[in-house]
Amino acid sequence: MEFYNKNILVCGVARSGISASLMLKKLGANVTIQDLKNEEDIEQINILKENNINLYLGKNPNNELIDTMDLMVISPGLPTDLDFVKYASEKIPVISEIELAYLVCKAPIIAITGTNGKTTTTSLLGHILAKYKKTYVAGNIGTPFSQYALDIEKDSIVALELSSFQLESIKTFKPQIASVLNITEDHLNRHKTMENYIKAKERIFKNQNEDDFLILNYDYLECRKMEKKAKSKVIYFSTKESIKKGAYLKDNYIYIDNYPFINTDDIKILGEHNMENVMVAILMCLCYNVPADVIIEAIKTFKAVEHRIEYVDTKKGVEYYNDSKGTNTDATIKAINAMKKPTYLIVGGYEKNADFLPMIKEFKDKVIKAIIIGQVKERLAKDCEKLKYNNYVTKESFFEAINYCYENAKPGECVLLSPACASFDMFKDYEERGNIFKRYVKDLKE
Repeated sequence: MEFYNKNILVCGVARSGISASLMLKKLGANVTIQDLKNEEDIEQINILKENNINLYLGKNPNNELIDTMDLMVISPGLPTDLDFVKYASEKIPVISEIELAYLVCKAPIIAITGTNGKTTTTSLLGHILAKYKKTYVAGNIGTPFSQYALDIEKDSIVALELSSFQLESIKTFKPQIASVLNITEDHLNRHKTMENYIKAKERIFKNQNEDDFLILNYDYLECRKMEKKAKSKVIYFSTKESIKKGAYLKDNYIYIDNYPFINTDDIKILGEHNMENVMVAILMCLCYNVPADVIIEAIKTFKAVEHRIEYVDTKKGVEYYNDSKGTNTDATIKAINAMKKPTYLIVGGYEKNADFLPMIKEFKDKVIKAIIIGQVKERLAKDCEKLKYNNYVTKESFFEAINYCYENAKPGECVLLSPACASFDMFKDYEERGNIFKRYVKDLKE
């Protein structure tokens, strides 16, 4: 696709939108960036002005503006069923920031999606690949793909974390190696149905061919169903079954093609779900011909990702863990099961229409007390009552919840922040929530 002298509308003034706009400007495009925010609410407004990017702020694009454009690039936070997006789709190409970056990227791509585990797996993958060759880690993990795309050399490699939002608007995007880690209920406030959510995830392998690889979780029926839709070579991993061609967990070892590859005692990240993440990273690297000894040594030095069951500190004999990236019920279940001590759980946040009942069932015998906060507070408390789980309290603020744990948890117990919800009712994003939690815990007295 040619970008020089084209009129391009970028919707969304978050990280990906700003990166996309700056990249397009370097390619010689006439760029307009749009957002519902006003100028005074945009932190990086000066960067946009300095690069002569046209501003269309405080409202959605009207049809007259769209009619002057050759292309629209939408940020992942923008629903594709908005009226102006549907109108634009009938007139001009509408693509995601991921698709835009893909069109200019010269290097092969390894891409990861799934409901949970994306960030840990992508971080581990990047950690291993960096021992082998020049590696760029981008996407939903925090750094927009378009921030790197123009500078990526042909003989390097890209490790890309992708959300369902980012995958919705791809057209030709094709990773050499892809994985769907798992599928559980999430983002139904955006996708409306599980069917739509699964379809968005499946787009990661939509354009792959028989020379490419697709790594799927055998333990999830919805993932197994994907094999019939894939043109690429499918490889499975499992923590429940012995996979003859693929990866599985047995007797404290991760096996690859029935060969004991690495002892789990050599792996520093906690929980069975993280063994899944390690298996995926191993399989992806082997598909890319990374030597086994390089993979093993890199895994041994890898530590937990920030905001993902991250050890924070010990206060008065109580361990504190930050799992702010646990933004859905399945992630929180996995975090609870990874804890090796009786747990005080801080849970709740922004409403995503999730079913909390399966998560609450996991509380018994594991969660001493659930401290419930946020927009979902009343509904979550009612669900606890419904299942006769009475070991909960509700708190009005984040800090009240932390203080309650500090005052009540005993030595040998732990405190886990794993909200099972998005953060937008109290914070800018899960990172801000996790960082505030860590700072507050660090300041608690011994």
